[in-house]
Amino acid sequence: QVHLVESGGGSVQAGGSLTLSCAVSGLGQDTFCAGWFRQRPEKNREGVASIDKNGYRDYGNSVKGRFTISRDNADNTLYLQMNSLKPEDTGMYYCAALECQRDWWIQLYTGLGYWGQGKQVTVST
Repeated sequence: QVHLVESGGGSVQAGGSLTLSCAVSGLGQDTFCAGWFRQRPEKNREGVASIDKNGYRDYGNSVKGRFTISRDNADNTLYLQMNSLKPEDTGMYYCAALECQRDWWIQLYTGLGYWGQGKQVTVST
């Protein structure tokens, strides 16, 4: 079975940094595509960052330049490094992954694929 287990996150003051990790099991070591999503109060679910099997990355406009998505293919772990955090970054963060395929990002965005349990990120003023 496929499992995604998130760790990290937490609380930090504005301007600080946090890291999220996502351990992926049951998917190909070098063949999965993945992303991070978040749910913020009074907002729709957002795509935060994505990374494909070749390491190509993309980011939502609100986090570009502050967040970095990466992967360690040796241990099937996905990361999100969050720097210069703002109060509006507060929310629940979810990792999601699936075997790379046509339109994989759209599939994740619509709720398909495999998902982590979510981790809270809280940024105080």
